[in-house]
Amino acid sequence: MRKLTIAASLLLVSFMAMAQIMMPPASPTFEVKGTVGLATVKVVYSRPSAKGRVVAGNLIPYNEVWRTGANSPTLISFSEAVKLNGNAVPAGEYALYTQFTEKVATIILSKNTKLWGAMGYQQSDDLLRFDVEVKHPSSMYETFTISFSDFTMNSANLNLKWEHTKAMFTIESDVDAKVMADIKAQVIDATPSNAGVYFQAATYYFDTDRDSKLALTWVDKAIAGGQGSEYWVYHLKAKLQAKLGDKKGATETAKLSMDLAQKGGNPDYVRLNEKLIASMK
Repeated sequence: MRKLTIAASLLLVSFMAMAQIMMPPASPTFEVKGTVGLATVKVVYSRPSAKGRVVAGNLIPYNEVWRTGANSPTLISFSEAVKLNGNAVPAGEYALYTQFTEKVATIILSKNTKLWGAMGYQQSDDLLRFDVEVKHPSSMYETFTISFSDFTMNSANLNLKWEHTKAMFTIESDVDAKVMADIKAQVIDATPSNAGVYFQAATYYFDTDRDSKLALTWVDKAIAGGQGSEYWVYHLKAKLQAKLGDKKGATETAKLSMDLAQKGGNPDYVRLNEKLIASMK
């Protein structure tokens, strides 16, 4: 009888373990991933919703370390070294904690990524902490949202938004030093086997307002090396010519680019060339 009772108990425990109702989580987990400059930035976080509750000072506690979401603390990772609001951060994964007041949010990167919520948090595990302004926009975010915005060639903002509370900080990647090192190694100190590399180097020089004459020679090398049927290459050449004051040459090149764009079925470049030509009249 005792063996039978034990067997029945084990069967009941096993049944209870299997008999679970599948339900959506109250705070679903999301992953936000993007490229900032040359760095891959990934954020994994759980998204609670207000559901009629007060957020500011309540669901987002004031003067307490917050997990920046729900469940496990938010995790943020960088594929290479970056700067957050000017503060150096090595490549790696960190827990993103925050500490809010009505007007200021302290952004905290912790090296301890294994906690549940903020339980066990210790400031001695911090890699970095800095303050940012808290805003209270009129727009309403029912669900806690982390998003990227305001992208430039080497930076983007990361936004924390919930109800009428918003905090934001800037992520910067050291793009220029790496790109310039590549240009020196592949274009200035060597002859690239791929003519498209000349176009890339010339584009970067144009975008960063560097030596336009040198960039123009690289565009010509790209054309001579097999890029001569590409309307975007001629469009860059026209912009460089215009920048150097050669309006006649720039107009002729822009018309050639426009013709190639029409044949290639790209109305965007047709309009870009029309706009460039009009700007020189």
